[in-house]
Amino acid sequence: MSSTGNVILSNQANTREMSESAFAMFDEHGTVVAWTQAAERLVGYSAGDVVGRSAALVLPLSEEAPTISAFVEQCRTQSGWSNATAVRHQDGRMLDINLRISTLWGQDGTVRWLISVTDTDTLSRQAMNGSVRESLLTRAPIGIAVRDPQLLCTWVNDTMGCHDGISRDRRLGRRFTDVLPGVKTEALEAVMRQVLHSGTTKVHQYRMWPPTSPRQEHKMAASFFCLLGADGQALGVCSINVDITESRQARERLAILSEASTRLGRTLDVMQTGQELADLAVPLLADFAAVDLEQSVSFGEGPPVRIGPMEGRLPVFRRAGLASIHQGVPESAWARGDRVHRTPTSPFTDVLRTGRSHLEPILDTAPGTWIDEDPIRAQKIRQHGMHSVMVVPIRARRALLGVALFIRTEDAVPFQELDLLLAEELVSRAALSLNNAREHTTCLVLQRNLLPHRLRGGVAVEAASRYLPADIDAGVGGDWFDVIPLSGARVALVVGDVVGHGINAAATMGRLRTAVHTLADMELPPDELLARLDDTVQRLAEQEADTPNQTSAMVGATCLYAVYDPITRRCVMAGAGHPPPAIIDPQGRVTFPDLPTGAPLGFVLGAHFEAVELEVPEGSLLAFYTDGLIETRDHDIEVGMQRLGTALAQPNLSLEDLCTRATETFPDQSPCDDVTLLLVRTRSLSSAQVASWTLPGDRTAVRSARHLTARQLAEWGLEDLEDSTKLIVSELVTNAVRHSTGPIDLRLIKHQVLTCEVSDTSDCYPRQRRARTIDESGRGLFMVSQLSRRWGTRSVSDGKVVWAEQDLTSAPSLTFGTPPALDERLAC
Repeated sequence: MSSTGNVILSNQANTREMSESAFAMFDEHGTVVAWTQAAERLVGYSAGDVVGRSAALVLPLSEEAPTISAFVEQCRTQSGWSNATAVRHQDGRMLDINLRISTLWGQDGTVRWLISVTDTDTLSRQAMNGSVRESLLTRAPIGIAVRDPQLLCTWVNDTMGCHDGISRDRRLGRRFTDVLPGVKTEALEAVMRQVLHSGTTKVHQYRMWPPTSPRQEHKMAASFFCLLGADGQALGVCSINVDITESRQARERLAILSEASTRLGRTLDVMQTGQELADLAVPLLADFAAVDLEQSVSFGEGPPVRIGPMEGRLPVFRRAGLASIHQGVPESAWARGDRVHRTPTSPFTDVLRTGRSHLEPILDTAPGTWIDEDPIRAQKIRQHGMHSVMVVPIRARRALLGVALFIRTEDAVPFQELDLLLAEELVSRAALSLNNAREHTTCLVLQRNLLPHRLRGGVAVEAASRYLPADIDAGVGGDWFDVIPLSGARVALVVGDVVGHGINAAATMGRLRTAVHTLADMELPPDELLARLDDTVQRLAEQEADTPNQTSAMVGATCLYAVYDPITRRCVMAGAGHPPPAIIDPQGRVTFPDLPTGAPLGFVLGAHFEAVELEVPEGSLLAFYTDGLIETRDHDIEVGMQRLGTALAQPNLSLEDLCTRATETFPDQSPCDDVTLLLVRTRSLSSAQVASWTLPGDRTAVRSARHLTARQLAEWGLEDLEDSTKLIVSELVTNAVRHSTGPIDLRLIKHQVLTCEVSDTSDCYPRQRRARTIDESGRGLFMVSQLSRRWGTRSVSDGKVVWAEQDLTSAPSLTFGTPPALDERLAC
């Protein structure tokens, strides 16, 4: 091995390593002295047209350099430069090109300039290839040497000396074999002769060991092309040399990362994706890696943080991924899931503000830097010898998802720009998966917040539920369920399924669930409630269609609504395109009631829904579900319903155990849709908890109602409620006497609350109004509302029911004095 270096020619040539550029040379007067065939192909001028003439024929002149002499002076003062500009083709059209001018030195300090021109179409194709290689080559220093037909070096730039350690004076006037004796440089000179004789361009790769680092192998790529004179004959050969050692290593790393990055996004769990990103980076790229996610990403709560000035407090980050070459990751002061502390003056803040990566090849650990503001982090940095760091933002458009931290400790080589390119490539791929996972998490959080957190079945039913989102890319769906307490100890049971998946379906589900609650508070029967809900869905669809600049999504849903009465043990239900419930009696017999299917909500204008009334024995199990539970890709609905019935036919199991059994009806196959299950076990009220009377529709009814109420409350031990309850009953019965013509029914129900119900045959529904000071009536419902926890009305087949509820634990204070006379009672 020579002291000046060693060169070994590689037999593998790859012309794609160098961009297809056109070259020309001009002297200190701006006269073209050499031309190439590639230049002729690019601008249309032959060597005879250009050589010996001013370079202004093709070079772009500008306001800064309006003449060729000014252009030459600009080249001299800037020692070469590059820019995107335009050149004139022979046919007069302008070509967009990337221009690069390099200074060449000859003997006695003479100067020439080499022009390299690449059209933007070629650059665009390289960019579309997504190749890190091309960007590396365009940024890498280029060594240039020009040799005459005898292969004596006539012109050279300063970069060549950096590549092989040969000084300019030693190189000029000599052949390559003269300055590197004893090595196999004859093969390179043979390539140069081929270029001189054929005029074609040759590209070769070779290895060398520069004297600056004799133990480190460098991979070089050289492009040889022929320089032509005015007569079209060869004037010499020019070589363009690039050190591709790092770019080749980068390509090898990128190939590994590209293959490994297929592991990213295998799950829609943001924490798992963050860990996968850290695992991919160690030890391939870093000795230690950490991934911190902004809190709205990891928990799906709150709006995403936008890249820009951080006003006020910094965003909250939590550690999602950790990896290290050392077991146990001792470099990290925070475990996965911990909140990570940031200081305002740290590089992390600049990354959050600008959205650009931070590269610190040599980490400054001297006292007085930002490191000292965080003693815990400072100790870890110094303890483990962290000497080089990269911080890369994880972003999706302008939204900040998190930051990835890469650190070297054992690897003594600092991070370089090439490492940053690779880190950004890896992080950008992870960002896609994290963004998808974030949207999925947001949908799940939205769905979870919109669904009931606790089911209240009161004395009517015991309830349990399951919601399992399908593991599919589309995200969560619009399934919902509900148990809604109604008056008279009754309960409404609801299950529904909105068309589609994703956040839109979840949001639509929330709107429909709210609508069902509102309609349920109106005490509507199931068939009428579904009709009103269908109108709501129709309006939502119309609003979607009228929204400009927005792709309207299909709005529709299926729903099953049922009302169970624990006093009569009867259940009234109606469906809108939804599968019927499963009913399992106390002996384990399974039936699916013959429930009219009805049209799905929002699909048919003026749809008609029909209700069915069933008697349900106490202790029966009712199962409400969505089709995701009973339908799979390989089995039809009937098979799923049969399996569901079999799983639930276990009267002795708890509802939670039954939910588990039911949702595992197809254990060998993942569901193709969200799975929702609502199980209720019916209860009934004993006759001792209900007292009812039929009263005449005259003035005597009020006195009788007050007397019967007092006696019943005494029997139940509720004497504390006697005064308030008698006043409520008096007002409700008085109103019935005034506005009905038939008998009046009074019913008291003692369950979790005390309910007073007055039924009559009138269709005139009372409403509360604000009475003026001079009014002699209109205060009845105001008093009822003050004495009760809630009150309302509902329709029945032969009239209406007005009801009021009171808490059993305490009696309201009475400040109303003597009840008003009959003609001052409630207004209808």
